[in-house]
Amino acid sequence: MADEKDPNAPPEALAPVIIIKKIIDDGHGGAHGGAWKIALADMMTAMMAFFLLMWLLGASNDDQRKSIADYFKPASQSLVPFGQLAGSNGMFGGRSIIDPDGFPFSAKQTALLERLTPRSEGGPNPNTDPSQENENPYSDPDKLSPEQKKEIAAAKEKADFDKLEKEIEQKLAENKKLSDLKDQVSITRDKQGLRIEIIDKADFAMFPSGGIGMQGKAANLMKEIAASLAQIPNKVAIRGHTDSVPFQNKDGTETRNNWSLSAERAEVTRQILEKSGIPESRFARIEGVADTDPFNPKDKRDPRNRRMSITVLYNDQE
Repeated sequence: MADEKDPNAPPEALAPVIIIKKIIDDGHGGAHGGAWKIALADMMTAMMAFFLLMWLLGASNDDQRKSIADYFKPASQSLVPFGQLAGSNGMFGGRSIIDPDGFPFSAKQTALLERLTPRSEGGPNPNTDPSQENENPYSDPDKLSPEQKKEIAAAKEKADFDKLEKEIEQKLAENKKLSDLKDQVSITRDKQGLRIEIIDKADFAMFPSGGIGMQGKAANLMKEIAASLAQIPNKVAIRGHTDSVPFQNKDGTETRNNWSLSAERAEVTRQILEKSGIPESRFARIEGVADTDPFNPKDKRDPRNRRMSITVLYNDQE
């Protein structure tokens, strides 16, 4: 007979339960772990900087942009030969990155950033310190090459022409007696130099019909132009122009024509400029070309073809 379990007997010890915990890693750290936010912030910062740059370029003029470019332009590092900076003196050259001799250039002063230590703080005096001498290759005219001299002269000449053009335009704008003539004055650059043209129109003429006596407003305008021309040394060429309307000789002779009239008017203009302060030695040529070089080629009778050209010549044109 099989043994029967006693219901009152104590329960047997429970067998140990084995629990297996599996951790599944999806490899993304919970939506990339937030790294995408950093990338997005970097991109937004770059885009903001880009649009700010574009706005600044659109809101500034050429002179302001040139000043900004000069601010960031190295003064002398561009003169250092390639491979001669500290730490790059050739293979196994052994030059230290902090070796002062590794930097053959010395700091200079740019347009907007002072890189030299002020003398008040112990900096060198370029007038007395031998180490500061001859830093500027243009400081000694005797050492300049012909190309350098030509470059310097061209830059000065351009600055003089720019100043002359602005000064004449300012005089026409500020002088109430001449303000109505500003549309009759044309200032252009050509291969010979800076050309100033005073142009007739239907209700304005520098000279009376067939005459050579320059009239009031035109004479005053010439005096103002002469005052501006007196400030630069370049030579001057004067050319007279007429329209193609035949010249009317009052005495019935053919001794005068548009050729002689244009030349006479050019000489009268020269005389006014000379009396207003332009030395005779500065006049390179005086000529009259009649109607051969019209302002309006489509209509040679156009009043605008009657004009006086005053050309401030480039030095290499003299």
